[in-house]
Amino acid sequence: MKLDRYDIRILQELQKNASISNQDLADLIGLTPSPCLRRVRQLEESGLIKDHVTLLNPDKLGLSLTVLIHISMDRHTPERFEHFEETIDSYDEVIECLLITGQSADYMVKVMVPDMNYYQDFLLNKVTRIQGVTGVHSSFVLRQPIRKTALPLNHLRP
Repeated sequence: MKLDRYDIRILQELQKNASISNQDLADLIGLTPSPCLRRVRQLEESGLIKDHVTLLNPDKLGLSLTVLIHISMDRHTPERFEHFEETIDSYDEVIECLLITGQSADYMVKVMVPDMNYYQDFLLNKVTRIQGVTGVHSSFVLRQPIRKTALPLNHLRP
């Protein structure tokens, strides 16, 4: 799908506020409501707009500990990776899982938990019990000076 300046503006604005009304979105980007809504629907149907979500404040929910876990696997087979990924995805504490290279680990998993006791239980009773996990290394986030959910769109300029 070829994107023009209106499409790019729609994507930028919806990344800032997915609950914006169609009227307000149309006003912001300089279209009337009907063509604006048509464009949003086309962006959704094309798969460029994947989901509409609500971002929650982790601090207000008592999720004060963010941990990056580097995980090593015993075998590098599709079956082993598939089992690991299905299992780790079933844990609500996991908010991101990346298959990585360039490190001594196979995966980097980001988890958010209330405190160190909760994390210890999560690590010992869930992560290390996944078949194939041979090593874990935890890094604790001290603070997160930058937190973005919006994807960069500058490379799409028409």
